[in-house]
Amino acid sequence: MTIKTLENLSRRQFLAGTAAAGSLALLHPFSAFASGNQAHLRLMETTDLHVHVFPYDYYGDRPSDSVGLSRTATLIRKFRDEATNSLLVDNGDFLQGNPMGDYIAYERGMKDGDMHPIIQAMNTLEFDASTLGNHEFNYGLDFLMKTLNGADFPVVSANVVKGALAGTPRDDKLFLKPYVIIDRMIKDGNGQEHPIRVGLIGFVPPQIMNWDRRHLEGKANARDIVDTAKAWVPEMKEAGADIIVALSHSGIDANDRSDGMENASLHLADVDGIDAVFTGHHHLVFPGPKYAGMPGIDAEKGTLFGKPAAMGGFWGSHLGIIDLMLERDGNEWKIAGFTTSAPSIYERDGRKVIPVVEDQQDVLDSVKKEHDETLAYVRRAVGKTSAPLHSYFALVADDPSVQIVSQAQTWYIDQMMKGTEWEGLPILSAAAPFKAGGRGGPDYYTDVAPGDVAIKNVSDLYLYPNTVRAVAITGAQVKDWLERSAGIFNRIEPGKEDQALINNEFPSYNFDVIDGVTYRIDLTQPSKYDPKGELLDTNANRITDLKYNGEPIDPDQKFVVATNNYRAGGGGNFPGIDDDVVIFVGPDTNRDVIVRYIVDQGTINPSADSNWSFSPVEGATAIFETGPKAKAFMNDVRDVTIEDAGEGNEGFAKYRIKM
Repeated sequence: MTIKTLENLSRRQFLAGTAAAGSLALLHPFSAFASGNQAHLRLMETTDLHVHVFPYDYYGDRPSDSVGLSRTATLIRKFRDEATNSLLVDNGDFLQGNPMGDYIAYERGMKDGDMHPIIQAMNTLEFDASTLGNHEFNYGLDFLMKTLNGADFPVVSANVVKGALAGTPRDDKLFLKPYVIIDRMIKDGNGQEHPIRVGLIGFVPPQIMNWDRRHLEGKANARDIVDTAKAWVPEMKEAGADIIVALSHSGIDANDRSDGMENASLHLADVDGIDAVFTGHHHLVFPGPKYAGMPGIDAEKGTLFGKPAAMGGFWGSHLGIIDLMLERDGNEWKIAGFTTSAPSIYERDGRKVIPVVEDQQDVLDSVKKEHDETLAYVRRAVGKTSAPLHSYFALVADDPSVQIVSQAQTWYIDQMMKGTEWEGLPILSAAAPFKAGGRGGPDYYTDVAPGDVAIKNVSDLYLYPNTVRAVAITGAQVKDWLERSAGIFNRIEPGKEDQALINNEFPSYNFDVIDGVTYRIDLTQPSKYDPKGELLDTNANRITDLKYNGEPIDPDQKFVVATNNYRAGGGGNFPGIDDDVVIFVGPDTNRDVIVRYIVDQGTINPSADSNWSFSPVEGATAIFETGPKAKAFMNDVRDVTIEDAGEGNEGFAKYRIKM
């Protein structure tokens, strides 16, 4: 099919610009421009909903204006009403990803004939089709199939195979139909109706065979996305599809194509016969600046190798839209022009989130019962902790709130490394305290009492919706990672009293503690890196006695380090920690992993193991501030002598360390 942009209309004419601040971005329908042999078709996409129907943060147990299909529904209704002809699709990852999904899977269950709340909401909105995302497999195949039985719309997936791979993709036995062709009547510019056949084909990252090995091994296989598309798209054309749209639950990667590529949407767009691509998985927005300057991608116009594409954010935050101007040529349709966009349900004013749409009530009503049940679920204990989880002394001693995060990450990555080339390498875990006072104030600390732990407590342990990643680095790089972390401390002089311990320009979320090794921090030495991670002193050496299994660490030994997407992607400017050393990109958030770990363990033991401490500094004391509630835990801190030093500033308490 020939694709071109409309030559006589600018993008500004095609799309109205944003209205006044605080109002919703408006799109003018193409139907206003369509002539007698032309028709406007609007394609709309949700992606990565992760069971977010209500505008609610279940971990924080509070409303949220940045999420919720009930809000996206208002956009859907508006843009549907505006267009003469439209289709609504979902791009996968709808089944798992927040406590409502876990409640249904682990607590209520799915019996034959049961309806899943996300399917209830999607049926309410009359979706036309969906594909699967990688998270659809998190609860097993039986759970997935029972869920899909309730859908009033077709769900397609072309590259997930029952059992072993056959000779070619078209010989495979699939769990679902690889594609669907939707027959519609479409109105042209004169109001005349004509038949059109829209083909929709779906894809998921083949990495599901690693991510959900426990559910899929011996039962399923997954093919390369692009190879699968090249096999099925010609059949779709033979079956009479006028337009073929790929539902690609796969991100956008501008690197050269490789077999089994996780983020293959760019190269999928290059397959002959595919006319448009809906993408996802990356939890980003397209068109958008995150993809600017990449070869083959027009991040402003919204094209992948010249073909229209859109990605509608995540958790219902945006609606992906591809507007097509179709032109009838005999009995065939061709694309005469297009534009893409991704309107949002909210705007930002600094850190403040401002909603720009209201909820659609029938969507809320469709899952109200399950929402209430989920609230009870997150407020109920899912496990126990044998010791208090607090972060009052997280910046001066090994800490229980950081310890539990590291334990969960290690547990998870150990499972994920099985069957990979990295299996058998020692696994370390890097975690930092998120709630450690600072600008958050004297009450901004983790504080969970011994006993029951509820799911909502996990947000107190892990503030951000990061996803798990793993890097493979050497012992020398482990040491440099710790040198960067140790920049949070000021230099301490021997024999001098009450020196300021913490460099307040250094954010606590960049103070990584690495579990699995033991080490000391010598504060008589200068810092190797400044608070922004810039090299200060090549010869600085604060990290001493660094050991693995009780022996000095081998600078050349390889380690797998569990961390998060922020750190592994270069966040915090840690030396040598970037995409080049990433060996595993997890589909799960760190929060979800912590919840699973607590459920698996039943009772957790988060007591700090004192794997790091300060080297003694003769005759010196240092001062730091923490929350006033820290006093109850002061005597529990190991390997450091702490005493009350009076009141601090702005409600903080002051403490003294004898170095």
